[in-house]
Amino acid sequence: MLTLSHIRKTFNPHTATEKTVFSDLSLHLAPGEFVTIIGSNGAGKSTLFNAIAGSFLLDGGHVVLDGKDITFLPEYKRATQIGRLFQDPLKGTAPSMTIEENLSLAYLRSKRRVASFGISARERTYFREKLSTLGLGLEDRLTTKVGLLSGGQRQALTLMMATLVTPKLLLLDEHTAALDPATAEKVLELTRKIVEENKITCMMITHNIRSSLELGTRTLMMDNGQIVLDLSGPQREGMTVPRLLELFKEASAQELDNDRILFS
Repeated sequence: MLTLSHIRKTFNPHTATEKTVFSDLSLHLAPGEFVTIIGSNGAGKSTLFNAIAGSFLLDGGHVVLDGKDITFLPEYKRATQIGRLFQDPLKGTAPSMTIEENLSLAYLRSKRRVASFGISARERTYFREKLSTLGLGLEDRLTTKVGLLSGGQRQALTLMMATLVTPKLLLLDEHTAALDPATAEKVLELTRKIVEENKITCMMITHNIRSSLELGTRTLMMDNGQIVLDLSGPQREGMTVPRLLELFKEASAQELDNDRILFS
């Protein structure tokens, strides 16, 4: 489904602030895989998502999605195939627009639909049905402006928007990190349900090592722009948090220095 072949990226080349993020990174995801990604701050996790989403051009290598080379495809065109959630609940929605207006914009990602004036009764019914699956009562608040929602409600809505038209790939960039523990658990459970029911190929960055081992089918650990650990199958099923930290130290010759991760 997704293949990264020997990607390279250096920011600000030939300057005092030159920084090489990826020197030769390769990765393959099979259709329907749910991959969790952990690592210290600055390991390259979010930059990896930016490379996949097309936020910048690579210096070398290729990005192939569902058999199509999208290496030079603009970000806005990739957005029709790639859904993405960010850590900040304020991103991904238009706060001054209503819930149904935001959902209508997300629905436009479908190639089978063109922009039209207003929201039809059929679309409104569809939106209400989809929102009811969240269990948050948002189906009865279609005309409420999104800016009035809580962080958890907004992030759940953003998740729904990103998957309303099933994407080929879903990128979750610490999408529960800004939420309180109870709300974060609710959003994670919704994430698990939506990804499994729609068989979505998914990558999720998380600061919680335990969640990285419990969610999904595969866990990657990054350090200095490289994938230093790749766990799946029986090895992942029997993995513990202390043992994973030991493996990271062995693979990278350093301690995991992100306190948010260590004490999650």
